[in-house]
Amino acid sequence: MRSSCRRRSRLEIVYARLARRLTRVALAGCLAVALVVAGGLGLAIWALQAGWYAEQATWRTLYGLGAALTIAAVGYLLVLVQVPAPQPRGIPLAPSVAGALHYRIDKLAQRLGLPPPDGVWITDEMNAAVLQRPRWGCVGRIESHLMIGLPLAHCLSRRQFLAVLAHEFGHLVVQRQAAWGAFGAHLRAWWLRLADRIAVRHTWLESWLDRRWRGYTLGMFRLARLEEFAADALAARLVGRRLLGETLVEMSAKDRFLREDYWPKVLAQCSTAPEPRFRPFREMGLGVSAGFNAHSVVNVGFGEGEDGAVSLHPSPAQRLRALRVPTCAAVPPERSAATHYLSDLLPRLSWAFDRHWWRLAGRYWRRSYRLARGERQRAARRG
Repeated sequence: MRSSCRRRSRLEIVYARLARRLTRVALAGCLAVALVVAGGLGLAIWALQAGWYAEQATWRTLYGLGAALTIAAVGYLLVLVQVPAPQPRGIPLAPSVAGALHYRIDKLAQRLGLPPPDGVWITDEMNAAVLQRPRWGCVGRIESHLMIGLPLAHCLSRRQFLAVLAHEFGHLVVQRQAAWGAFGAHLRAWWLRLADRIAVRHTWLESWLDRRWRGYTLGMFRLARLEEFAADALAARLVGRRLLGETLVEMSAKDRFLREDYWPKVLAQCSTAPEPRFRPFREMGLGVSAGFNAHSVVNVGFGEGEDGAVSLHPSPAQRLRALRVPTCAAVPPERSAATHYLSDLLPRLSWAFDRHWWRLAGRYWRRSYRLARGERQRAARRG
């Protein structure tokens, strides 16, 4: 299904209008920076010429100092505006080691009229995302990188996993139909990152930036929420509304299971063992299939959310209502997408993520174990 062969929905039209307005703001900011740089360089050249022809040494010194300060200010501005896009994270997945997964990803992109992603990465998060960035950080051809969470692959069936990928590629379709396509999306994000960078480096400008960028920031929040709904609509046309709704329910329930059941049980071992008795990422597939009670958590996480209108993502309940899909019952367990697509790679991937997790959690774990052991020893002496 090529997106160019169908009529755009009202949601996509509203998204395109908002994206066009925000792109104009970001483009005006980019042009303003270019004018300031050009004006600064012109002023520095004029000061150098004036100093060259000045008869008095004092004036030559003042002109030269002014030119040096202007060039330094322009140089600092050029450094400040070079805010590179985020790098893709995780473990790169070459086509030679995951041919079946790459084949499905490429076929899905083809059905949506997109080129294959430039890179596929496996992360340790319960999430999937598509990152667009210029090849050299700030300039160059816009590349797309698909990041897939290993916990997500453990929690979903093959069909549900493909529904998630269809949603993520839906983001690219919606963005590329808006103003200036992928470059426009990069330009809008750059303008917002620039405001954040200035606020971090110059805290005395933070309140002024909040006032000046507030409308733009809220517009970007609204654009992100509209993009979620539009990506859902495109994915539903590709895989079906029922499957997409089922996937939303499954993701929400199992995400809460991992956060509130699986990981707390892993960390609870620190009171009795100096090191974990099992590796959490290696055992995650078994933990999800054996420990997840779908019937007890199927309706969990379907509130409206606490962030309200400024949340980047609509709640699962809002997304289900937009899809006009009721909250469905739990589906029978199936073979996970991780087992289907990554079975040969699971030992190496889980080992890498387990080592990374232990590097981050090891100090906290050992300190907690020493404290718990000390408490037990004191309790034994008192007894």
